[in-house]
Parts: sequence; structure tokens; C-alpha cells
Amino acid sequence: MSRAAMKRAVRESVSGLPRAFWWLWLSTLVNRLGAFVATFMALYLTLERGYSASYAGLVVALHGLGGVVSSIVAGVMTDRLGRRPTLLIAQSSTAASVALLGFMQHPVAIAAVAFLVGATSSASRPAVQAMMADIVPPEDRVRALSLNYWAINLGFAISSAVAGFIAEYSYVAGFLIEAGMTLACAIVIFAKLPESRPVRTEKEKAAEEVSLGTVLRDGRFMGMVVLFFLIALIFMQGMVGLPVAMGQAGFAPADYGMAIAINGVLIVVLQIPVTRFLEDRDPGRLLVISSLCAGYGFGLTAFAGSLGLIALTVCVWSLAEIVMAPIQMGLVVRLSPLHGRGRYQGVYASTWPVASLVAPLMAGGIIDWLGAEWLWGTCAVVGTVAGVGYWVLMRGLPDEEPAPGSAASPAKPGISAA
Repeated sequence: MSRAAMKRAVRESVSGLPRAFWWLWLSTLVNRLGAFVATFMALYLTLERGYSASYAGLVVALHGLGGVVSSIVAGVMTDRLGRRPTLLIAQSSTAASVALLGFMQHPVAIAAVAFLVGATSSASRPAVQAMMADIVPPEDRVRALSLNYWAINLGFAISSAVAGFIAEYSYVAGFLIEAGMTLACAIVIFAKLPESRPVRTEKEKAAEEVSLGTVLRDGRFMGMVVLFFLIALIFMQGMVGLPVAMGQAGFAPADYGMAIAINGVLIVVLQIPVTRFLEDRDPGRLLVISSLCAGYGFGLTAFAGSLGLIALTVCVWSLAEIVMAPIQMGLVVRLSPLHGRGRYQGVYASTWPVASLVAPLMAGGIIDWLGAEWLWGTCAVVGTVAGVGYWVLMRGLPDEEPAPGSAASPAKPGISAA
């Protein structure tokens, strides 16, 4: 591809999106650049504080449990209070709790504040996704979600590398830096992002309210949530099953670091061009194919006896992640009613924290009792089940109605194009 063609491709990938989206994108990037606690929690507790691996695992699990609870609560807040207030509460409370965690000494206090950090840091997800759905027209949502996912991974890749050096100097400094950057996100939101929650008409106010019960009774949506949970269980094995299996096979920690780094590099390099290439493809078919690639990408690990072959399997399931992530997030918006986006996003956002609790148990149990090969075979089976599930789910899915702010309807006040 020529230089001019590359410039044109980049311009087409980022053009036409609302200015408010880019402020939201910037806050996401800054937030992920400051990520420290989730990455280094276990090392901080075992190496710096001298606690046991069991205690560290308990604290990490409580951190994840906080995310499960807050995703649901924040979804309700997003619909009732609004997107902007929920984001401000989530970001400011995250900054305070992260800073507090760095100074906790008693093990019970550490565990309690870790739960609080997990809760506050996950509370912004439903509001971010709902606001993005509000301000971006339907035809641009997959592209916008892809750009946001790219920012998450770029920020995480940079922060993971930098945080390692910060940890060598001072773990407390890492906590304070994350708190400061999270507070900076809150300031960006306060200064630049207007409220995007759609104004309800009198007819809509008279209609039945969207409640959590409404979400749980929505068969198609809950089917999608279950399918995403299965996919999340597979992808989590890159962080829990793969390092354990590689260690048992005699690979060094540095080998695992090199292999898993490929995932982040591929997402940063390929997310935008791949999403642009697939924009006009059938999303149902892409979800089926990416589910199979995720499952069998991990499944092939059973036959990978060298670092090079393991790296090849990482490439396979990383491509599945690149294709699936924005389409899956777009599907959530498509299945969510306009005035219930917060609750729907909250239920959807809870699947990843739940998977982060289940996946380690799944990996540890299968590896200990049956061996790593059975774990990778299980991933292939789960990927196949998810692929069939997506094929059934997407059959007869109605077209999405134009949303406020799209080309088919007037733009919202206060939201201007970039």
C-alpha cells in the first residue's frame, strides 16, 4: 500500500465522527494509560507486601466481584441519572479509592478497598458505551467502537510497559499516578462532554419503564450475553491457562511475555484497518467465524510444542478478538432499547468480570485433573458452541432503526461534528 493510500485509509477511518466521541475516546485512552492496579495487584501483594499467593488470589477475586456488582448498578444509574453524572461519579470515586489502596496496611482493609476499586473502576463502562451509542450514528458505530477498543489496547500496552518500571521504583507511586490520570479523565468529562441521554417524549414516558427485569426477560439479548460469556471464558485463558500450561511445559516467564505481547501488538496494528475492511460484511457470519477462530486458536495450543507455534496460535485467536470486539459491542447497542441502554450495557458489562472469576477455576481444575490438552480441547468445543449460538441468534434479527443524530434524523443540541 502506498503512502497516499495509507493516509487516505486512516482519514476515512477517523473522519465524520462527532467531536464528543473524540473527547470520550481521549478520556478512555488517558484512563488506560494510567492503568496500574489491575496489572500489578498480585505482584504488589506477594512481592512488595509479602502476602501469600492465596491471599493475593482472594483480593484479585474481590476486585473482580466488585466489577460484577457495579456494572449492574451503574447501568441503572446511567439510565436514571444520566451518562455524564454516572461517569463523573465513577471516575472521581475510582481516583479516590485507588489512591487510598496504596496506603492500606491491614489485610482486611486491603481486601475491602480492592473490592471498592473494582466496583468504581467498572462503573464507568455502561455509561461510556451508552454515551457512545447516543452520539454516534448507527452506520458509524462499529467503526467508533473499534477506535475506542483500539485506544483501550494501546493505552494498556503502553501502561503495562511503563508501570513495570514504576513498580521497581515505588508501587505507591503507581497507585497515585493512576489516581491522578483517572481524575484527569473526570476533568475532561466535566469540561468537554455534554449529557447525551435522549430526551423522552410524553408518549415514551407513559410507556412501560425499562427495568432490570425487562433486560433479563429479553431472550435474544440474554442469549447474546451467555454467548459473550462463553467467548470471554476462552479469551481469559490467554491470561490464566496459557501461562500455567507454558510453565508446566518448561517455558520461561519471558517466553510467555513474548507470546502474549503479540496479542497487544496485533490489536494496535490491525484493529482499525481490519474493521474498515469488514465494515460491509455480514456481522452474523463474522461472529460465527471469529467464535470458531477463538476456540480453535486456543485449541491448537495442544499441538504447539515450540514458542514459534504458540505465537502462531496467539495470532489466530488475536485476529478473532480483533474481528469480534467491535461487532459484539455494536450488537449490544442494536438489541438495546433507546431509553434502556444503560441497564442493557450494565448487564453486558458484567459478563467479563464474571468470566474473570470463573476462568481461573476452569483452567486450574482442568489442568490439574486432566491436563492442559483437555483445557485447549474444551476451548475448541466452547468456541464451536458459541459459533452455533451466534448463527441461531442472528437469524431474523431486524434492522436497526435510525437513531437521533444519524443522517435520518436531526442532530442533538450540543453535539457537533468534528
